[in-house]
Amino acid sequence: MTMVVNCAVYSRRNGHKLRDIPVDLISESLVEEDTFIWLGLHEPDVALMQQVQDEFDLHDLVVEDAHRAHQRPKLEVHDDVLFIVMHTARMVGEEAKLGETHVILGPRFVVTIRHGASQSYSSVRERCEHNPKLLMRGPGYVLYAVMDFITDNYFPVVESYRSHLRSLEGAIFEGSFRRRTIRRLYDLKRDLVLLRLAASPMQDICNELMHIDTALVSDDMNPYFRDIYDHVIRINDAVDAITEMLSAALDVHLALITVGQNEVVKRLASWAAILAVPTLIASLYGMNFEVMPELRWSYGYPVALGMMTVLCLLLFRRLRRAGWL
Repeated sequence: MTMVVNCAVYSRRNGHKLRDIPVDLISESLVEEDTFIWLGLHEPDVALMQQVQDEFDLHDLVVEDAHRAHQRPKLEVHDDVLFIVMHTARMVGEEAKLGETHVILGPRFVVTIRHGASQSYSSVRERCEHNPKLLMRGPGYVLYAVMDFITDNYFPVVESYRSHLRSLEGAIFEGSFRRRTIRRLYDLKRDLVLLRLAASPMQDICNELMHIDTALVSDDMNPYFRDIYDHVIRINDAVDAITEMLSAALDVHLALITVGQNEVVKRLASWAAILAVPTLIASLYGMNFEVMPELRWSYGYPVALGMMTVLCLLLFRRLRRAGWL
C-alpha cells in the first residue's frame, strides 16, 4: 500500500485545489503566499518521516511520536505546530477495529497520518474540496473535518454494539447456563471499555482547541469544535448506557441460572422425600426380628405396599401444591 496517499496545494483566497505535488517539492510550495498543503500518509516508514521532517521543518519529538503507533490520545504544542493523536474505530465485518490518526497542524500545512484500522480520508478531502468557502479557513478547517469524520464513525460502532446486546437478550433469558453466552457478554463489555477510552479523550481535545491561545485555530472555528464536543458526549452517554444495560443483563442471566438451579434442587429434594417413605417402611421390615407386627399375616405384604403408595401419593400431592414439583 502506498504510504503517501495524497499531497496537494490549496488556495486560501478561493479554497480551490491548485495542484498535486510530490513530497520533495513541499518546501518549495510553502513559500507561495495564501496557500497551504495537505499531506496524507498511511503508516509511513522512518525514511519518509525523515523526509517530511525536512520539508516542513518539524520538531524531532513530533516526528518520533507521529511515526509510532499506540500513542495515547493527546494534544501537544511544539513551537508553532500542533500535534494531535486521536483513536479511530471502524466496523470490519461484525467486529470493531481500533486504529490511530495523528494530525500535525502548522500555519501553512496539515499532515494526517493513519495507523491501523482507520478508514481513508479521501471522502473527507472530497467534502472539503466541494466546500471552498470553508476550505478558505485553511488547515484549521481540515483539522475539524478529520475530527468530525472520526467522531461520526463512532456512531455505527455504538449501534453495532447495541444490536449485539439485543441479539444476546434471547440467550440471556433462556435461564440455562451457557459458557458461550457469558463469554460474549464479557467480550462486548471489554470492547465497550476500549471504545470509551478511544472516544472520551476527544472531549478534552475539542475543549483545548476551543481555548488554545494560538493563531493556528481561529476563534471562528470554535462552533465547529463545539459541535464535535456535543457528538462525543452523545457517544459517551450511549456507551455508558449500553455498559449499564450489559451489566444488568449479566446480573439477570446469573440470577436466572441460580433460580433454575434452585428449582432443580427443589425437585430433587421432593423426590428424595417421596422415596424416603417406602424406604423407611421397607427398612423396618427388613430387620431380622422374629416378633414384628403382621409379620406372619397373609395380607401384610399388600397392606404394606398399599400404605407406601398412599403415603407417597399424599406427599406428592402436597409437594405439587407447594410448587416444588
